[in-house]
Amino acid sequence: MASDEANQAGPPGKDNPSEADLSDRLRRLDERLGSVKAEADAREVRRQKQEGDPSSLGKALRLSSEFVAGILAGAALGWVVDRFAGTSPWGLFVFLILGFVAGVRNLMRAADALGKPPGKQE
Repeated sequence: MASDEANQAGPPGKDNPSEADLSDRLRRLDERLGSVKAEADAREVRRQKQEGDPSSLGKALRLSSEFVAGILAGAALGWVVDRFAGTSPWGLFVFLILGFVAGVRNLMRAADALGKPPGKQE
């Protein structure tokens, strides 16, 4: 019986960790791995923010088309008014300025909508 206890205790001169020690070591290792994983995730998020959104070209094209469309629509309406009313070039000037204002307004509205998170759009 004494020899059985000696075999279970392990070789003489070495400490056998108890179940509590092993559990404590496992818990500490899990905490360290968790902090390393969280740090790696944070690094990945920072890297993605620095690279930019892959659809940023699409957003830029949408914003520029919003602006240009307002100006072109205003110029076209002004030309039509000048053609039929005979007020050349005042109709073109007035509607071109109105088209510019409308383009800026649409640009601001589109930029505001693009800046909001997907769930927050109204």
